[in-house]
Amino acid sequence: MARTALLVGATGLVGTALLDRLLAAADYSAVIVLGRRAPAIANLKLRFVASTLEDLDTLATPLTADDLFCCLGTTTRAAGGKAGLERVDYHMVLAVARAAQASGVQRFYGVSAAGASATSPAFYSRVKARMEKAVSEVGFAAVHLFRPSLLLGARSESRPGEAFAQKLAPALAPLCIGPLRKYRPISAEDVADAMLKIARSSAAGTVIHDLPL
Repeated sequence: MARTALLVGATGLVGTALLDRLLAAADYSAVIVLGRRAPAIANLKLRFVASTLEDLDTLATPLTADDLFCCLGTTTRAAGGKAGLERVDYHMVLAVARAAQASGVQRFYGVSAAGASATSPAFYSRVKARMEKAVSEVGFAAVHLFRPSLLLGARSESRPGEAFAQKLAPALAPLCIGPLRKYRPISAEDVADAMLKIARSSAAGTVIHDLPL
């Protein structure tokens, strides 16, 4: 039976690729996009719900869906500091997860980051680890967390450091073998493909997916 997908972060690098795939997938008869900006595409399966993601308690439209795909993410620089990053990558993700689960959503598929760890010296990695733990405790039947390394693709926003890293990626990738394979740069399209593939398996419980699968 066709399902309904709820997608957050649809205008980002992974979210844009995932939206295209969800709209093309026969598995999903409807795709609800929740966020500040509507996607710049038209499709009969697509429904946009405007939200700052900090107004979820007052939304007129219930978040009724089967699966939640969360592609929210920012950087310390783009967010204006550590507090801004934590607001987006932890608080907003958790708020959406809780609101969706309360509305009956059973499965969560979210983008985290390679190296996420509560004991990491990197603030970004610690925030991602806290998010993973918090979402796993919300009460979903299934939580699947995807940990990409450097994302490859053209962003609409300027990220000079990431753009420079992308130029070095082809030279670094062959060095990431064995246990370091999960740190290979990966395209946003490959991350989106992995998320949809796992969503089709319907495996229950909390699972961490290093990428590539």
